[in-house]
Amino acid sequence: MQKELHPSQQPRVFEELPSRRKQQLMAFDRVLTIMDELRENCPWDRKQTMDSLRHLTIEETYELSDAILEKDLNEIKKELGDVLLHLVFYARIASETGDFDITDVMDSLCKKLVDRHPHIYGEAQADTEEQVKQNWEQLKIKEGNKSVLGGVPGSLPALVKSMRIQEKARGAGFDWEDREQVWDKVREEIDEFRAEFKAGAVHDTERAESEFGDVLFSLVNYARFVDINPETALERTNKKFITRFQYIETKAKELGKSLKDMTLAEMDVFWNEAKTLKN
Repeated sequence: MQKELHPSQQPRVFEELPSRRKQQLMAFDRVLTIMDELRENCPWDRKQTMDSLRHLTIEETYELSDAILEKDLNEIKKELGDVLLHLVFYARIASETGDFDITDVMDSLCKKLVDRHPHIYGEAQADTEEQVKQNWEQLKIKEGNKSVLGGVPGSLPALVKSMRIQEKARGAGFDWEDREQVWDKVREEIDEFRAEFKAGAVHDTERAESEFGDVLFSLVNYARFVDINPETALERTNKKFITRFQYIETKAKELGKSLKDMTLAEMDVFWNEAKTLKN
């Protein structure tokens, strides 16, 4: 007996869709139509390749990330549109060579979502987020990944990569039992790093760099245990520093000075003032 398809796997007749879904599909159709027209008629759009778009896509992703950190919903909406444009652009380029088109992209996505959620579309059981993650890692191994860590992109920024490596290792059952063990490891790594800089000793730069990497990795591990995203935390601190430093620059200009003409004590006064302001 053939298993009945889940409603999400069955095609639906456009006329029978809710009005909002019709509007969404029509809006997506407009995007595809405009993309076709630009690709055919605009000299810049016609010239683009996947390689030429790559760095622009990365830039758009970071702009979306900035908008999310700023909690600027209007900007998030705009940046999501820019990212969507790139996705449609890649699919259009691939359609010209007959490799795939946007339908193939979405069909592939739908298949992956269904396959990766057997607790929704199959017989598997997963009542917690942790069980879902463990199921994902096992499914990826069955799909052909030679290693649990194989799905971590090599080009990810190091801080993000360390977080993903640790999450995937946890999904395979390789992790600390509690956060106190992780904190002990942080202190151990800090001590080992400090030992490289004993008073009067000439340190080995390569070894010190390795020890510092261990400190960062262990801190990322601890952040994960207390539900802090280290990338987000560091970026918020970056933004906070920029705001406070620019406050010092503004105050220096008001005094008719440049920063190089000010003492550290003078700058500290303005730095402390900036700390009292809302960042």
